[in-house]
Amino acid sequence: KYLGSTRTVFRSAWRNENLGGCTCTGVPDNAAKMKMAHVLVFALTVVIASFASSQQISFSVDLAQNWSPWPHYHERCVGSGHALLGLRADWQAHLTQVRAELGFEQVRFHGLLDDDMSVVLGDGSYSFFNIDQVFDFLVSIGMKPLVEVSFMPELLASGNSTTFHYKGNTSPPSDYNKWFNLVQALVQHLVDRYGLAQIRTWSFEVWNEPQCGFWSGTQAEYFTLYNYTATAIKSVDKLIAVGGPATCQSGWIPDLINYTTANNVPLDFISTHEYPTDLGPDQTRDTMLEVFKGARQQAGKLPLYYTEYNDGLYSNPDYHEVSYAAAFIFKTVNDGQGVIDLLSWWTFTDIFEEQGMTSAPFTSGPDWGLMSRYGIPKPSYRAFQLLHQAGTQSVPVSSSSPNATVGAFAIVDTENDNELSVFLYNIDIPGNTVLNYTVSLTVSGLKSAHTAQISYLDDVHVNPKAAWEQMGSPVYPTRLQIDQMIAASIVKPQLANCSSDAKQDIVCTFSMLAQSAAVIKF
Repeated sequence: KYLGSTRTVFRSAWRNENLGGCTCTGVPDNAAKMKMAHVLVFALTVVIASFASSQQISFSVDLAQNWSPWPHYHERCVGSGHALLGLRADWQAHLTQVRAELGFEQVRFHGLLDDDMSVVLGDGSYSFFNIDQVFDFLVSIGMKPLVEVSFMPELLASGNSTTFHYKGNTSPPSDYNKWFNLVQALVQHLVDRYGLAQIRTWSFEVWNEPQCGFWSGTQAEYFTLYNYTATAIKSVDKLIAVGGPATCQSGWIPDLINYTTANNVPLDFISTHEYPTDLGPDQTRDTMLEVFKGARQQAGKLPLYYTEYNDGLYSNPDYHEVSYAAAFIFKTVNDGQGVIDLLSWWTFTDIFEEQGMTSAPFTSGPDWGLMSRYGIPKPSYRAFQLLHQAGTQSVPVSSSSPNATVGAFAIVDTENDNELSVFLYNIDIPGNTVLNYTVSLTVSGLKSAHTAQISYLDDVHVNPKAAWEQMGSPVYPTRLQIDQMIAASIVKPQLANCSSDAKQDIVCTFSMLAQSAAVIKF
């Protein structure tokens, strides 16, 4: 793998422009040759240093051990910006691709009731036309919304506090009865349009992050809003699911449970959000697992939905655009197994305008999407794609160094000839030292001779951002440049270095760079 990347460096040095006066369309001059030699020596030095500093770790998988269910709970939902974006052709094209290749079942976004959706009109009447256009599209591609009931229409608002570029109103209603009537009318309209059986499979979440800048009222006022909203939804049908508190940083979970219990208010699920950066300097590589376990204890037997998460609210550098995010996804998805019931990555596309729509494919804003605004899949996208291709049965994996930055889990696909996929990640939080590793993987119990293929997501493989930078970081790439970046994002499996030992076990050896991910399939 390393030698392959060295060859790439050398070819690039030979062919690129401005090497000592040579345009490199013919034979390079002596100065150019010297520069290319220096490049090659430097690349070889990097490779040797990488091997010299590489740590050793071993994993083993025995297919004779008991298997356990590994549901794809991480595919139940994915996030987006706000509802109006659902009317854009590019947003719809990106979601269609995400649905087909990543398997996400629902999409959640802010601002369904914002004024830009024209829901409450000047005379006080309702128009659900734009909502229908968005929801009709979702149903047409086999998806459904996870309905975030927000924000406040201006004509119903008690104040003028707003959030984001699109100015969603964050005020409590001036009249809770009018709010009740709007929610009831909306849900009844959805039942009339899509059928009660369909709407009973949807979930309604009350508001967004009421304690983190998206609600100008108090906690008590939020609980009043929750009461009126949940009661309005249940007035249409008692089996339609409603939940909250949709908080940031896993907050208010016991508070909402206590309120709804004391006041006999419906509560079908707990929803909340968490980003590893929420913990600031207390963040560790196990932050998400620790948070999930704490929230599960608070939620009790209620379904626990994390309707927003990602690798962190970084803006510079953009860790979510490189392989760090892929490694984070592998670790977090596996950590949450059996603890939480739904994970919703924020967001599926950079068609996103909380601070306005920027232009460059990368590093032009938060850029939390799995795809760039030009439809270029990022390593995070490919991580979910590889997870989607995996089965639903987990096999235990043992490690020679459980406290190392490298971890692994193994999944069997019982519907595809028991194909075994071993997912690996080498990750720690940004700023901590992460070393390269040489990995030995032993697999016991394969029923017949198998070849193995390995796919890498690292600085060398699946790196469209690097391809963009090599182009000169164009803010407005051409169609050809976009296609080249998409090509650079494609996962390209290669034959793994494996052999059989004396016990007929399969032993594979490979390397993993820092902040990277890999999948080996048998």
